[in-house]
Amino acid sequence: MTQTAVQKVAGALYEASRTGAPCAPVREFLPEGALDLAYAAQEINTRRGLESGRRLVGRKIGLTSLAVQKQLGVDQPDYGMLFDDMAIPDGWEIGRKQLIQPKVEAEVAFVLDRDLDQERLTIADVLRAVAFALPAIEVVDSRIADWKIGILDTIADNASSGLYVLGATPKKLDALELRAAGMVMESAGEPVSVGAGAACLGDPLSAMLWLARTMARVGRPLRAGDTVLSGALGPMATVKWGDVFEARIEGLGSVRAAFAKE
Repeated sequence: MTQTAVQKVAGALYEASRTGAPCAPVREFLPEGALDLAYAAQEINTRRGLESGRRLVGRKIGLTSLAVQKQLGVDQPDYGMLFDDMAIPDGWEIGRKQLIQPKVEAEVAFVLDRDLDQERLTIADVLRAVAFALPAIEVVDSRIADWKIGILDTIADNASSGLYVLGATPKKLDALELRAAGMVMESAGEPVSVGAGAACLGDPLSAMLWLARTMARVGRPLRAGDTVLSGALGPMATVKWGDVFEARIEGLGSVRAAFAKE
């Protein structure tokens, strides 16, 4: 019965992704609080993606805000997969057919040059493994109609992932103080999100450590070359088609996400 429910959740989300037509919340198929089953549904669609030829290039961390965790009734972040076809070059136009109901978040991205494949990792291991950091805009999306999501919905839905844009100004960690780094994201010259590194589990590197340990434990460890989106530095902003967003993160530079007009 449980496996049937997990398959049903994965199937509904896969069909919504394939057709671009959002589905009803999938949490109704799962027992309350069954995070492991929601991740099992996510894993089914991860395998579907890999079998279809998509390449796994990294991970994303969600729910790094303590306020959002409290709102959804959880005490930890969640994670999702990043595939090669989710990466958009800085400033390139994002087409309407690529997304259903997008929102944007400004984040710090890390790129690794060492594997992080042990569960008992320390922050020193993470610092050694990170090749450089970049400014990023994550374009989050939901296959659930009207973003009416709970924790089981977003986990099963690959942590509500969509696309992501990386800036082109890599910085070594020894030149950065990420916890204190300020962020502003603007559209048409107006601020739409303001925040700082401390909003991301206290420090984006702390979020990275949580992810690396978790990925090793569940059997999908982070590898050299992987990109990690470490979590939002400020509130999400809703996208209107035709918008152009620019995020600036102190010490990291800027990155732009441009959306095609309808």
